[in-house]
Amino acid sequence: MTQFISKNESIISNEQLDFDKIVLAQKIINDLQNELQNYVNIGHGPFLAAIYDDKGNLISKCANSVVKDACSICHAEINAIKEAERKLGTYDLSRYNLKIYVTSEPCMMCLGAILWSGIKEIYYGVQSKDVEAITGYDEGFKPNWFEEFAKRGISACGNIEADLGKEVLKKYVRDGHVIYKPLRK
Repeated sequence: MTQFISKNESIISNEQLDFDKIVLAQKIINDLQNELQNYVNIGHGPFLAAIYDDKGNLISKCANSVVKDACSICHAEINAIKEAERKLGTYDLSRYNLKIYVTSEPCMMCLGAILWSGIKEIYYGVQSKDVEAITGYDEGFKPNWFEEFAKRGISACGNIEADLGKEVLKKYVRDGHVIYKPLRK
């Protein structure tokens, strides 16, 4: 795992990333964090994902809609992947060299969806440990996912614009929005 220090953040990656990719990821994730409140205002959850092709074209952008759609699998990443597959007319996105940008680290379910979709690169904001501390949401069991993605040729880079993302999550909680989670013993 490599690290790149920027704006008081320690960006983590499963490979050596170039400066231009990091700068682009910072811009996109910053924009997503700033746009997220618009989605929250119409009933979406506190996560947003966008998929871009290798030429920088936006393919899909979707928010978490678990509560709005009364469906536990409607996470931002799942919604964005589903929309990209619909637009491109395929279940195998690998030939498009797509990148997914997410406001927070994907949960266990979303990591599986990213892996199986054929997306080549993932960039995310707030780390799971911080999402859990702020919201109480259980991100799931994700052992060595950075290394497992690297073995499969999927680049992963995170903790990007995390301070802004933490503030967005704190506001979501402070404003009394639903943090969905199943009841446990």
